[in-house]
Amino acid sequence: MTGPSPVDDPDGFLRSLFDLAVRAADPMRAVPDALPEKPAGRIVVVGAGKASARMAEAVEASWGPVEGLVITRYGYARPTQGIEIVQAAHPVPDAAGARATRRMLELLDSLGEDDFVLALISGGGSALLIQPAGDITLAEKQAVTSELLASGAPITRMNMLRKHLSRVKGGQLAGAAWPARMLTLMISDVPGDDPAFIASGPTVGDMSSPADARDILKRWGISAPASVDRVLSGPTGVLPPDSERLSRVENRVIAAPAQSLEAAAEQALSNGCQVEMLGDALEGEARELAVAHARLALDRQAALGAGEAPLVLLSGGECTVTHGNGGVGGPNAEYALAMACALQGVPGIHAIACDTDGVDGAAEVAGAVVGPDTLARAAALEVDPGRALDRNDSHSFFAALGDQVVPGPTLTNVNDFRAILVFPRA
Repeated sequence: MTGPSPVDDPDGFLRSLFDLAVRAADPMRAVPDALPEKPAGRIVVVGAGKASARMAEAVEASWGPVEGLVITRYGYARPTQGIEIVQAAHPVPDAAGARATRRMLELLDSLGEDDFVLALISGGGSALLIQPAGDITLAEKQAVTSELLASGAPITRMNMLRKHLSRVKGGQLAGAAWPARMLTLMISDVPGDDPAFIASGPTVGDMSSPADARDILKRWGISAPASVDRVLSGPTGVLPPDSERLSRVENRVIAAPAQSLEAAAEQALSNGCQVEMLGDALEGEARELAVAHARLALDRQAALGAGEAPLVLLSGGECTVTHGNGGVGGPNAEYALAMACALQGVPGIHAIACDTDGVDGAAEVAGAVVGPDTLARAAALEVDPGRALDRNDSHSFFAALGDQVVPGPTLTNVNDFRAILVFPRA
């Protein structure tokens, strides 16, 4: 047995599974194995995302100092020698990200066919690579992004819209580097690990149309300024997959949610637990998924015999929260709160839900843990779980109980991690 015991310390055991899942996605492990021999001639490294600075650090650990520019979230910078690290805002973009993106495009525009570009892309890049299309202003892009994040739209739909409102997404970053050769290393935070949707696919072509983007605005009720209407009324800069400007690009996913779940599963098995995988690409409203998982946990508990080993239910993916009620909470904390409400203190079931990037929604909190005593402790503190759930105020609820998981910057991002520990009924 390694780490905390699932029997003696259920919450500590679940936290250890989360920590292991994060370590399994550390770019310092994934990047060196994916790097080719260091090319001759000029090398330029570019990138964006919450893991991109750590990826750049890993590149220089293998290749030595190289030229480049990478944009990461505030607080996620790493020490590098040749690659410049710029910090910018996430999930709503800011002027620092816009300035750095402009400089990145200028750097790529100077390259020729004998040059080599290494692109380092991870989740969060959609907000950090910011260069609005047409005459869309940064303020207008920020407003659309804020509405989009609160709409409950799945990440793939969000990123499809973002592509058509950008000069850098949907293959356009790679297009700016043509005719240089490019290798893109990606850490996936999207269900299904489709490279076209990781950070809105800045080096990957896309077949969607401006009409598809307009449909997203309509379906999720996103108000669009006139500048957005103008951009989406005609062709945008998104490149099709067969564009000549993408003909010298290779895209590789080097870390994904499945690897982290597998690492957690191995740890749980070594601690004497049974394991059931529920999937690494689950989507939907966080509270609805929590209710479904609570029912599943109860069914599995009823099937466990007395003295049988506890069961761990593992899942990943990216849930959403439809905001609008004034609270502060992300999909992982909302999932945990909804699960506690659904279980109503049933003995023998504990759970953790955290984002592997350390940020659940826009808060510097990864998620939360829940157990049979969660609602009783809330009642003792006069904290109303139902009201918190109605207001999407899960972060405030778990802060009051001291049950938040706050790991700080994890320097990676392979999406949500959820584990439910189920003991036989006493």
